[in-house]
Amino acid sequence: MTLVKFNNGQKNAVNPWFSDVFDSLINDSRLNDRFINKIPAVNIAETENEFHIELAVPGLKKEDFKINLDKNVLSVSAEKKVENVDESKKYSKREYSYNSFVRSFTLPETADQAKIDAQYNDGVLSLSVAKKEEAKFQSREIAVK
Repeated sequence: MTLVKFNNGQKNAVNPWFSDVFDSLINDSRLNDRFINKIPAVNIAETENEFHIELAVPGLKKEDFKINLDKNVLSVSAEKKVENVDESKKYSKREYSYNSFVRSFTLPETADQAKIDAQYNDGVLSLSVAKKEEAKFQSREIAVK
């Protein structure tokens, strides 16, 4: 649940400057972003020949990702460190941003762990996990005798 503070445009009647300073600090978007849980959304689909996993992770580079396979658990993680410095005025403002996540997926026994591919395009990390040959759907027509 998200709590939202409404002030309906009213300022602090005692000292309007006081509320302006703290409102700008509290409502700073970078400050609020640090407290938001940053676990990417995932789409998982199965086709006849493979499993598809898509993670929505905009703003990262392909070098930021680390993909590991431990037994039948596929883990996707990323780290991003950013430092912003603003010394253009009489004050100095430094913001350090450190974002990371880990998502793990248990692969079924039908997955071919030797054939896993990953691609990063337009903010979406796509993983393809091939199925074993014996797990692929085989269709055939059965004659009636």
